[in-house]
Amino acid sequence: MSTVATRTSRPRSPWWVVVGGGTANAVGPPMYLATIGLFVLPIVEETGFSRTTVTGAFSVAAVGMAIGLVIVAQLVDRFAARHILVPGFALFAASMALIGLVPPIEWVYLVPCFFVGFFGAGTAVPATRAVVSWFDNNRALAVGVATGLIGLGSALAPVLAGTLIENVGWRQAYGFMALVSVLLSVTMVTLFVRARAERHVRGRLVREARVEGRDVSLELPGLTIREAVRTWRFWGIAFGLGLVGVVVYGLQVHLVPMMTDRGLTSDQAGFLLVVFGLASLVGRVAGGFVVDRVHVSVIGPIVILAPIAGMFFLHPPFSGAAVAVAFIGVAFGVEGDLLALLISRYLGTRHFGRILGVVQAAFLLGTAFGPLLLGLGYDLLGSYDPVIPVLMGVLVVGAVLIATLGRYVYPAVSGFDRLAARDELAASEVLSDIAESGDTHGSSGRPRAEARR
Repeated sequence: MSTVATRTSRPRSPWWVVVGGGTANAVGPPMYLATIGLFVLPIVEETGFSRTTVTGAFSVAAVGMAIGLVIVAQLVDRFAARHILVPGFALFAASMALIGLVPPIEWVYLVPCFFVGFFGAGTAVPATRAVVSWFDNNRALAVGVATGLIGLGSALAPVLAGTLIENVGWRQAYGFMALVSVLLSVTMVTLFVRARAERHVRGRLVREARVEGRDVSLELPGLTIREAVRTWRFWGIAFGLGLVGVVVYGLQVHLVPMMTDRGLTSDQAGFLLVVFGLASLVGRVAGGFVVDRVHVSVIGPIVILAPIAGMFFLHPPFSGAAVAVAFIGVAFGVEGDLLALLISRYLGTRHFGRILGVVQAAFLLGTAFGPLLLGLGYDLLGSYDPVIPVLMGVLVVGAVLIATLGRYVYPAVSGFDRLAARDELAASEVLSDIAESGDTHGSSGRPRAEARR
Protein backbone atom coordinates (compact mmCIF):
# COMPACT_ATOMS: atom_id res chain seq x y z
CA MET A 1 0.00 0.00 0.00
CA SER A 2 1.33 3.43 -0.97
CA THR A 3 1.49 6.48 1.23
CA VAL A 4 1.01 9.97 -0.11
CA ALA A 5 3.24 12.96 0.63
CA THR A 6 3.25 16.50 -0.67
CA ARG A 7 5.95 18.22 -2.65
CA THR A 8 8.65 20.20 -0.89
CA SER A 9 10.65 23.18 -2.10
CA ARG A 10 13.19 22.79 -4.88
CA PRO A 11 16.59 21.66 -3.53
CA ARG A 12 20.01 23.16 -4.04
CA SER A 13 22.25 21.88 -6.79
CA PRO A 14 22.79 18.11 -6.35
CA TRP A 15 26.51 18.77 -6.09
CA TRP A 16 25.92 20.25 -2.64
CA VAL A 17 24.72 16.80 -1.56
CA VAL A 18 28.07 15.48 -2.77
CA VAL A 19 29.99 18.16 -0.84
CA GLY A 20 27.94 17.66 2.31
CA GLY A 21 28.11 13.88 2.33
CA GLY A 22 31.80 13.79 1.44
CA THR A 23 32.85 16.38 4.01
CA ALA A 24 30.84 14.71 6.77
CA ASN A 25 32.40 11.33 6.10
CA ALA A 26 35.87 12.85 5.85
CA VAL A 27 35.73 13.25 9.64
CA GLY A 28 33.93 9.95 10.20
CA PRO A 29 35.34 6.41 10.37
CA PRO A 30 37.95 7.04 7.63
CA MET A 31 39.62 9.59 9.92
CA TYR A 32 39.95 6.95 12.63
CA LEU A 33 41.20 4.28 10.23
CA ALA A 34 43.70 6.59 8.52
CA THR A 35 45.41 7.43 11.81
CA ILE A 36 45.61 4.04 13.56
CA GLY A 37 49.19 3.63 12.34
CA LEU A 38 50.29 6.80 14.17
CA PHE A 39 48.82 5.56 17.45
CA VAL A 40 50.51 2.14 17.34
CA LEU A 41 53.88 3.02 18.86
CA PRO A 42 52.59 5.51 21.50
CA ILE A 43 49.98 3.01 22.71
CA VAL A 44 52.47 0.12 22.71
CA GLU A 45 54.99 2.18 24.71
CA GLU A 46 52.47 3.30 27.35
CA THR A 47 50.39 0.13 27.74
CA GLY A 48 52.77 -2.66 26.79
CA PHE A 49 50.28 -4.07 24.28
CA SER A 50 51.68 -5.98 21.28
CA ARG A 51 51.47 -4.49 17.81
CA THR A 52 48.99 -7.21 16.93
CA THR A 53 46.65 -6.00 19.67
CA VAL A 54 46.87 -2.32 18.77
CA THR A 55 46.56 -2.80 15.00
CA GLY A 56 43.94 -5.45 15.75
CA ALA A 57 41.71 -2.53 16.74
CA PHE A 58 41.18 -2.09 13.01
CA SER A 59 39.93 -5.66 12.71
CA VAL A 60 37.69 -5.28 15.74
CA ALA A 61 36.26 -2.02 14.34
CA ALA A 62 35.74 -3.73 10.98
CA VAL A 63 33.77 -6.53 12.62
CA GLY A 64 31.70 -3.96 14.52
CA MET A 65 31.03 -2.05 11.32
CA ALA A 66 30.08 -5.24 9.48
CA ILE A 67 27.48 -6.03 12.15
CA GLY A 68 26.28 -2.42 12.11
CA LEU A 69 26.01 -2.44 8.32
CA VAL A 70 23.68 -5.44 8.41
CA ILE A 71 21.37 -3.40 10.66
CA VAL A 72 21.76 -0.17 8.68
CA ALA A 73 21.03 -2.08 5.47
CA GLN A 74 17.54 -2.80 6.81
CA LEU A 75 16.94 0.88 7.58
CA VAL A 76 18.57 2.89 4.81
CA ASP A 77 15.90 2.32 2.12
CA ARG A 78 13.11 2.89 4.65
CA PHE A 79 14.13 6.05 6.51
CA ALA A 80 15.29 9.52 5.48
CA ALA A 81 19.07 9.91 5.31
CA ARG A 82 19.40 12.49 8.06
CA HIS A 83 17.46 10.34 10.52
CA ILE A 84 20.24 7.75 10.27
CA LEU A 85 23.28 9.96 9.66
CA VAL A 86 23.00 12.37 12.59
CA PRO A 87 22.79 9.76 15.36
CA GLY A 88 25.37 7.64 13.54
CA PHE A 89 27.98 10.41 13.52
CA ALA A 90 27.25 11.45 17.11
CA LEU A 91 27.61 7.93 18.51
CA PHE A 92 30.70 7.26 16.40
CA ALA A 93 32.41 10.35 17.82
CA ALA A 94 31.47 9.40 21.39
CA SER A 95 32.97 5.93 20.89
CA MET A 96 36.21 7.36 19.51
CA ALA A 97 36.53 9.70 22.50
CA LEU A 98 36.14 6.72 24.86
CA ILE A 99 39.28 5.07 23.41
CA GLY A 100 41.36 7.72 25.15
CA LEU A 101 39.80 6.86 28.53
CA VAL A 102 40.42 3.10 28.63
CA PRO A 103 42.79 1.49 31.18
CA PRO A 104 45.79 -0.57 29.97
CA ILE A 105 43.74 -3.77 29.68
CA GLU A 106 43.68 -5.29 26.21
CA TRP A 107 40.03 -6.40 26.00
CA VAL A 108 38.82 -3.11 27.51
CA TYR A 109 40.82 -1.17 24.90
CA LEU A 110 39.10 -3.09 22.10
CA VAL A 111 35.52 -2.45 23.34
CA PRO A 112 35.22 1.20 22.21
CA CYS A 113 37.08 0.25 19.00
CA PHE A 114 34.25 -2.18 18.27
CA PHE A 115 31.64 0.55 18.77
CA VAL A 116 33.60 2.98 16.60
CA GLY A 117 32.88 0.56 13.76
CA PHE A 118 29.39 -0.39 14.88
CA PHE A 119 28.06 3.17 15.03
CA GLY A 120 30.27 4.27 12.14
CA ALA A 121 28.23 1.92 9.96
CA GLY A 122 25.43 4.49 10.02
CA THR A 123 27.55 7.22 8.41
CA ALA A 124 28.58 6.06 4.93
CA VAL A 125 25.78 4.03 3.33
CA PRO A 126 22.96 6.62 3.76
CA ALA A 127 25.23 9.36 2.38
CA THR A 128 26.25 7.21 -0.59
CA ARG A 129 22.63 6.35 -1.31
CA ALA A 130 21.76 10.06 -1.27
CA VAL A 131 24.55 10.89 -3.74
CA VAL A 132 23.72 8.01 -6.08
CA SER A 133 20.05 9.00 -6.16
CA TRP A 134 20.86 12.33 -7.83
CA PHE A 135 23.27 11.09 -10.51
CA ASP A 136 23.20 8.48 -13.27
CA ASN A 137 25.28 9.82 -16.18
CA ASN A 138 28.01 11.11 -13.83
CA ARG A 139 27.40 8.68 -11.00
CA ALA A 140 30.98 7.46 -10.59
CA LEU A 141 32.28 11.04 -10.79
CA ALA A 142 29.83 12.19 -8.09
CA VAL A 143 30.79 9.28 -5.85
CA GLY A 144 34.43 10.02 -6.72
CA VAL A 145 34.18 13.65 -5.63
CA ALA A 146 32.48 12.62 -2.39
CA THR A 147 35.08 9.96 -1.67
CA GLY A 148 37.76 12.40 -2.85
CA LEU A 149 36.75 14.67 0.00
CA ILE A 150 37.03 11.64 2.25
CA GLY A 151 40.50 11.05 0.81
CA LEU A 152 41.42 14.65 1.58
CA GLY A 153 40.30 14.06 5.13
CA SER A 154 42.38 10.87 5.26
CA ALA A 155 45.38 12.84 4.02
CA LEU A 156 45.00 15.63 6.56
CA ALA A 157 43.93 13.45 9.51
CA PRO A 158 47.46 12.08 10.11
CA VAL A 159 48.77 15.65 10.27
CA LEU A 160 46.13 16.55 12.86
CA ALA A 161 46.61 13.31 14.80
CA GLY A 162 50.41 13.57 14.74
CA THR A 163 50.31 17.13 16.04
CA LEU A 164 47.86 16.21 18.79
CA ILE A 165 49.81 13.11 19.86
CA GLU A 166 53.02 15.14 20.08
CA ASN A 167 51.45 17.97 22.10
CA VAL A 168 48.77 16.38 24.27
CA GLY A 169 49.38 12.63 24.07
CA TRP A 170 47.44 9.87 22.32
CA ARG A 171 44.59 9.80 24.83
CA GLN A 172 43.58 13.44 24.52
CA ALA A 173 44.25 13.27 20.79
CA TYR A 174 41.30 10.91 20.41
CA GLY A 175 39.10 13.28 22.40
CA PHE A 176 39.94 16.30 20.22
CA MET A 177 39.45 14.29 17.04
CA ALA A 178 36.02 13.17 18.27
CA LEU A 179 35.00 16.78 18.90
CA VAL A 180 36.04 17.83 15.38
CA SER A 181 34.16 14.87 13.97
CA VAL A 182 30.78 15.47 15.60
CA LEU A 183 30.71 19.24 15.04
CA LEU A 184 31.62 19.17 11.36
CA SER A 185 29.70 16.06 10.32
CA VAL A 186 26.38 16.95 11.94
CA THR A 187 26.56 20.47 10.52
CA MET A 188 27.18 19.27 6.95
CA VAL A 189 24.49 16.59 7.08
CA THR A 190 21.88 18.95 8.48
CA LEU A 191 22.57 21.63 5.87
CA PHE A 192 23.14 19.65 2.68
CA VAL A 193 22.44 15.91 2.65
CA ARG A 194 19.12 14.65 1.25
CA ALA A 195 18.27 11.96 -1.29
CA ARG A 196 16.52 12.88 -4.54
CA ALA A 197 12.71 12.87 -4.23
CA GLU A 198 13.07 11.97 -0.57
CA ARG A 199 9.59 12.24 0.92
CA HIS A 200 8.92 10.98 4.40
CA VAL A 201 6.42 10.97 7.23
CA ARG A 202 8.20 11.31 10.59
CA GLY A 203 11.37 9.97 9.04
CA ARG A 204 9.86 6.95 7.26
CA LEU A 205 10.12 7.17 3.48
CA VAL A 206 6.97 6.99 1.36
CA ARG A 207 6.52 5.24 -1.99
CA GLU A 208 4.42 7.85 -3.72
CA ALA A 209 4.06 11.63 -3.87
CA ARG A 210 1.03 13.66 -4.96
CA VAL A 211 2.03 16.64 -7.10
CA GLU A 212 -0.42 19.01 -8.78
CA GLY A 213 -3.31 16.59 -8.42
CA ARG A 214 -1.48 13.49 -9.72
CA ASP A 215 0.41 10.67 -8.06
CA VAL A 216 4.11 10.21 -8.82
CA SER A 217 5.62 6.80 -8.09
CA LEU A 218 8.99 6.79 -6.32
CA GLU A 219 9.78 3.16 -7.19
CA LEU A 220 13.25 2.44 -8.59
CA PRO A 221 14.50 -0.14 -11.11
CA GLY A 222 16.58 -3.05 -9.88
CA LEU A 223 16.64 -6.24 -7.86
CA THR A 224 15.47 -6.79 -4.32
CA ILE A 225 18.08 -7.92 -1.83
CA ARG A 226 16.76 -11.49 -2.00
CA GLU A 227 16.95 -11.51 -5.79
CA ALA A 228 20.43 -9.97 -5.75
CA VAL A 229 22.03 -12.57 -3.47
CA ARG A 230 20.90 -15.29 -5.89
CA THR A 231 23.00 -13.82 -8.71
CA TRP A 232 26.63 -14.67 -9.38
CA ARG A 233 27.39 -10.98 -9.99
CA PHE A 234 26.52 -10.12 -6.38
CA TRP A 235 29.13 -12.58 -5.14
CA GLY A 236 31.65 -11.54 -7.77
CA ILE A 237 31.41 -7.93 -6.64
CA ALA A 238 31.53 -8.82 -2.93
CA PHE A 239 34.50 -11.17 -3.16
CA GLY A 240 36.35 -9.24 -5.89
CA LEU A 241 36.48 -5.94 -4.03
CA GLY A 242 36.66 -7.67 -0.65
CA LEU A 243 39.95 -9.31 -1.58
CA VAL A 244 41.35 -5.95 -2.70
CA GLY A 245 40.35 -4.49 0.66
CA VAL A 246 42.29 -7.20 2.51
CA VAL A 247 45.48 -6.00 0.83
CA VAL A 248 45.04 -2.24 0.79
CA TYR A 249 43.68 -1.83 4.32
CA GLY A 250 46.32 -4.16 5.69
CA LEU A 251 49.08 -2.11 4.10
CA GLN A 252 47.54 1.18 5.22
CA VAL A 253 47.31 0.16 8.88
CA HIS A 254 50.85 -1.27 9.01
CA LEU A 255 52.52 1.31 6.77
CA VAL A 256 54.16 3.40 9.51
CA PRO A 257 55.66 0.53 11.57
CA MET A 258 56.61 -1.34 8.37
CA MET A 259 58.56 1.58 6.93
CA THR A 260 60.26 2.49 10.21
CA ASP A 261 61.43 -1.12 10.43
CA ARG A 262 62.82 -0.76 6.91
CA GLY A 263 64.89 2.29 7.75
CA LEU A 264 62.73 5.43 7.40
CA THR A 265 62.39 7.87 10.27
CA SER A 266 59.08 8.13 12.13
CA ASP A 267 58.37 11.49 10.49
CA GLN A 268 59.05 10.11 7.01
CA ALA A 269 56.90 7.04 7.64
CA GLY A 270 54.09 9.21 9.00
CA PHE A 271 54.26 11.47 5.96
CA LEU A 272 53.70 8.41 3.76
CA LEU A 273 50.16 8.32 5.19
CA VAL A 274 49.68 11.83 3.82
CA VAL A 275 50.95 10.62 0.43
CA PHE A 276 48.55 7.68 0.63
CA GLY A 277 45.60 9.97 1.38
CA LEU A 278 46.44 12.45 -1.39
CA ALA A 279 46.93 9.63 -3.90
CA SER A 280 43.58 8.11 -2.93
CA LEU A 281 42.00 11.54 -3.43
CA VAL A 282 43.39 11.72 -6.97
CA GLY A 283 42.32 8.15 -7.61
CA ARG A 284 38.78 8.76 -6.44
CA VAL A 285 38.12 11.87 -8.51
CA ALA A 286 40.04 10.88 -11.64
CA GLY A 287 38.83 7.31 -11.32
CA GLY A 288 35.22 8.45 -11.12
CA PHE A 289 35.60 10.45 -14.31
CA VAL A 290 37.17 7.49 -16.12
CA VAL A 291 34.78 4.83 -14.81
CA ASP A 292 31.79 6.78 -16.15
CA ARG A 293 33.37 6.52 -19.60
CA VAL A 294 35.31 3.22 -19.64
CA HIS A 295 33.58 -0.05 -18.80
CA VAL A 296 34.42 -1.25 -15.31
CA SER A 297 35.43 -4.73 -16.50
CA VAL A 298 38.29 -3.02 -18.36
CA ILE A 299 39.45 -0.33 -15.95
CA GLY A 300 38.72 -2.28 -12.75
CA PRO A 301 41.33 -5.05 -13.13
CA ILE A 302 44.00 -2.54 -14.19
CA VAL A 303 43.46 -0.52 -11.02
CA ILE A 304 43.27 -3.58 -8.79
CA LEU A 305 46.63 -4.86 -10.02
CA ALA A 306 48.36 -1.47 -9.60
CA PRO A 307 49.35 -2.02 -5.93
CA ILE A 308 51.51 -4.99 -6.99
CA ALA A 309 53.88 -2.54 -8.68
CA GLY A 310 53.85 -0.44 -5.52
CA MET A 311 54.71 -3.36 -3.25
CA PHE A 312 57.88 -4.13 -5.23
CA PHE A 313 59.26 -0.68 -4.37
CA LEU A 314 58.02 -0.28 -0.80
CA HIS A 315 61.55 0.28 0.53
CA PRO A 316 63.87 3.23 1.27
CA PRO A 317 64.80 5.78 0.06
CA PHE A 318 61.85 7.93 0.97
CA SER A 319 61.24 9.09 -2.62
CA GLY A 320 60.89 5.50 -3.89
CA ALA A 321 58.64 4.54 -1.00
CA ALA A 322 56.45 7.59 -1.66
CA VAL A 323 55.94 6.56 -5.30
CA ALA A 324 55.09 3.02 -4.21
CA VAL A 325 52.56 4.28 -1.65
CA ALA A 326 51.04 6.53 -4.30
CA PHE A 327 50.33 3.50 -6.50
CA ILE A 328 48.59 1.77 -3.61
CA GLY A 329 46.67 4.93 -2.68
CA VAL A 330 45.37 5.48 -6.22
CA ALA A 331 44.06 1.91 -6.31
CA PHE A 332 42.40 2.44 -2.92
CA GLY A 333 40.74 5.59 -4.23
CA VAL A 334 39.34 4.09 -7.42
CA GLU A 335 38.12 1.07 -5.48
CA GLY A 336 35.90 3.43 -3.48
CA ASP A 337 34.20 4.50 -6.73
CA LEU A 338 33.78 0.96 -8.01
CA LEU A 339 31.60 -0.50 -5.25
CA ALA A 340 28.66 1.90 -5.58
CA LEU A 341 28.86 1.90 -9.37
CA LEU A 342 29.05 -1.88 -9.66
CA ILE A 343 26.01 -2.37 -7.44
CA SER A 344 23.91 0.24 -9.25
CA ARG A 345 24.90 -0.97 -12.75
CA TYR A 346 24.60 -4.71 -12.17
CA LEU A 347 21.97 -4.96 -9.40
CA GLY A 348 20.06 -1.67 -9.75
CA THR A 349 18.92 0.94 -7.23
CA ARG A 350 15.62 -0.52 -6.02
CA HIS A 351 17.26 -1.89 -2.85
CA PHE A 352 20.57 -0.09 -3.35
CA GLY A 353 21.05 0.77 0.31
CA ARG A 354 20.33 -2.74 1.54
CA ILE A 355 22.57 -4.37 -1.06
CA LEU A 356 25.37 -1.86 -0.45
CA GLY A 357 25.15 -2.43 3.30
CA VAL A 358 25.35 -6.21 2.97
CA VAL A 359 28.20 -6.08 0.43
CA GLN A 360 30.14 -3.61 2.55
CA ALA A 361 29.60 -5.84 5.59
CA ALA A 362 31.10 -8.78 3.69
CA PHE A 363 33.83 -6.48 2.39
CA LEU A 364 34.75 -5.31 5.87
CA LEU A 365 34.82 -8.83 7.28
CA GLY A 366 37.34 -9.58 4.57
CA THR A 367 39.40 -6.45 5.21
CA ALA A 368 39.58 -7.32 8.89
CA PHE A 369 42.00 -10.08 7.93
CA GLY A 370 44.42 -7.68 6.23
CA PRO A 371 45.87 -5.91 9.30
CA LEU A 372 45.62 -9.16 11.27
CA LEU A 373 47.55 -11.07 8.60
CA LEU A 374 50.38 -8.54 8.49
CA GLY A 375 50.44 -8.22 12.28
CA LEU A 376 50.70 -11.97 12.78
CA GLY A 377 53.33 -12.18 10.05
CA TYR A 378 55.46 -9.66 11.91
CA ASP A 379 54.94 -11.17 15.37
CA LEU A 380 55.61 -14.75 14.23
CA LEU A 381 58.28 -14.22 11.57
CA GLY A 382 59.86 -10.96 12.70
CA SER A 383 59.24 -9.32 9.32
CA TYR A 384 56.46 -8.25 6.98
CA ASP A 385 58.29 -9.55 3.89
CA PRO A 386 56.97 -13.17 3.83
CA VAL A 387 53.38 -11.90 3.67
CA ILE A 388 53.84 -9.63 0.63
CA PRO A 389 53.70 -12.39 -2.05
CA VAL A 390 50.45 -13.66 -0.53
CA LEU A 391 48.95 -10.18 -0.84
CA MET A 392 49.97 -10.02 -4.50
CA GLY A 393 48.18 -13.30 -5.22
CA VAL A 394 45.04 -12.04 -3.50
CA LEU A 395 44.99 -8.99 -5.81
CA VAL A 396 45.22 -11.18 -8.91
CA VAL A 397 42.17 -13.20 -7.85
CA GLY A 398 40.20 -10.00 -7.16
CA ALA A 399 41.07 -8.60 -10.60
CA VAL A 400 39.87 -11.77 -12.34
CA LEU A 401 36.51 -11.66 -10.52
CA ILE A 402 35.82 -8.05 -11.56
CA ALA A 403 36.97 -8.65 -15.15
CA THR A 404 34.33 -11.36 -15.66
CA LEU A 405 31.21 -9.41 -14.60
CA GLY A 406 30.09 -8.74 -18.19
CA ARG A 407 27.99 -5.90 -19.63
CA TYR A 408 25.94 -3.53 -17.47
CA VAL A 409 22.43 -4.70 -16.60
CA TYR A 410 21.25 -1.18 -15.65
CA PRO A 411 23.13 1.31 -17.87
CA ALA A 412 22.77 5.07 -17.44
CA VAL A 413 19.62 6.85 -18.66
CA SER A 414 20.53 9.54 -21.19
CA GLY A 415 20.07 13.06 -19.80
CA PHE A 416 19.03 11.91 -16.34
CA ASP A 417 21.39 14.16 -14.36
CA ARG A 418 20.14 17.35 -15.99
CA LEU A 419 16.53 16.37 -15.42
CA ALA A 420 17.10 15.40 -11.79
CA ALA A 421 18.73 18.77 -11.09
CA ARG A 422 15.80 20.58 -12.71
CA ASP A 423 12.83 18.46 -11.57
CA GLU A 424 13.56 15.57 -9.22
CA LEU A 425 10.04 14.15 -9.37
CA ALA A 426 10.05 14.10 -13.17
CA ALA A 427 13.25 12.08 -12.90
CA SER A 428 11.38 9.73 -10.57
CA GLU A 429 8.74 9.19 -13.24
CA VAL A 430 11.42 8.11 -15.72
CA LEU A 431 12.87 5.59 -13.27
CA SER A 432 9.48 4.26 -12.20
CA ASP A 433 8.57 3.71 -15.88
CA ILE A 434 11.77 1.68 -16.32
CA ALA A 435 11.01 -0.28 -13.15
CA GLU A 436 7.49 -1.12 -14.33
CA SER A 437 8.51 -2.01 -17.90
CA GLY A 438 11.59 -4.01 -16.95
CA ASP A 439 13.46 -2.40 -19.91
CA THR A 440 17.05 -2.04 -18.71
CA HIS A 441 19.11 -2.19 -21.90
CA GLY A 442 17.96 0.83 -23.83
CA SER A 443 15.42 -0.66 -26.26
CA SER A 444 13.43 1.59 -28.56
CA GLY A 445 10.59 1.82 -26.08
CA ARG A 446 12.75 2.89 -23.19
CA PRO A 447 11.87 6.34 -21.72
CA ARG A 448 14.54 8.96 -22.17
CA ALA A 449 15.08 11.71 -19.64
CA GLU A 450 14.90 14.38 -22.33
CA ALA A 451 11.33 13.38 -23.02
CA ARG A 452 10.22 14.37 -19.52
CA ARG A 453 9.78 17.95 -18.54
